[in-house]
Amino acid sequence: MTKQHNTDVVIIGAGPVGLFSIFECGMVGLKCHVIDSLEEIGGQCTALYPEKPIYDIPGLPSVQAEDLIANLEHQVNPYAPTYHLGQSVETLTKKDGLFTLTTSKDISFTAKAVIIAAGAGAFGPNRPPLDGLEQFEGISVFYAVRGKQKFQGQDVVIAGGGDSALDWTIALEPIAKSVILVHRRDKFRGAPDSIKKLHALSEAGKIKLQTPFQLKALEGKNGHINTVTVSDLDGQTQTLPADALLCFFGLATSLGAIAEWGIDLEKKDLKINQETSETNISGIYAVGDIATYPHKLKLILTGFAESAQAAHSIYKRIHPDTPLHFEYSTTKGHP
Repeated sequence: MTKQHNTDVVIIGAGPVGLFSIFECGMVGLKCHVIDSLEEIGGQCTALYPEKPIYDIPGLPSVQAEDLIANLEHQVNPYAPTYHLGQSVETLTKKDGLFTLTTSKDISFTAKAVIIAAGAGAFGPNRPPLDGLEQFEGISVFYAVRGKQKFQGQDVVIAGGGDSALDWTIALEPIAKSVILVHRRDKFRGAPDSIKKLHALSEAGKIKLQTPFQLKALEGKNGHINTVTVSDLDGQTQTLPADALLCFFGLATSLGAIAEWGIDLEKKDLKINQETSETNISGIYAVGDIATYPHKLKLILTGFAESAQAAHSIYKRIHPDTPLHFEYSTTKGHP
């Protein structure tokens, strides 16, 4: 039997920007139900890098991703959101100014507005094309780090050239027995400060940079690897000792059903009015990394601001004859 819920706003996505959308909606008196395909709230912060430090959240010089999510959850709890996790939205229809949504778990919602805070969409890791990879996944091959102490005293090989690969090479160096970073180019794509730290560790002999190389093969048994074979551009191979392989080749993402709703797209992003965060479909809003407009910066703090714009626009949509007397949180307080 289909479960039915009525609410002011359905938020699609429970990452940091989706969570802050609950707060902003709550501040103007709007009730929210939140849907996410993952089994836990937090989006990529929870699923991919819970222990990764984030440095550009105002007022927090450094905060681990999982702690940011915990703080956001605590911040929105007074507004009593209802979470529907481990499911995706499959259909959306609009009639008489109301939206009806159904999920993969046969739950139905009627809402006055929809906020899409789906980040890059439904996601999964890009996997390297290695024979027998599946037998090692989750045991000694990983695409995210959920607890760095797991790698204490281990020989760790990290593959990739972006921020995640660099951050975890730096973070695991004091913990692991050895860390080797494999990248197919000599140049890295990470933050300048991280690249500087990386080369300093390499020059001090604390880590090894294996460039330009790429993964070629794994050896091991019972799910546990013992060597990683890499090859250079000329096909010359080297065998590296390894207890664990961390692969950071980005995410394979998909908008899923969202792409079929008639929302104007720019590549895989949803085009919005920057003043309101509303898409071309009245009543559907997009915030965070999935939203785009000229000169958009894909930062968490940008998504937070978009959430506030969306909440105030939705209030005007739902209560067109009741002016919203804007008050700062320090004046209004918290329930």
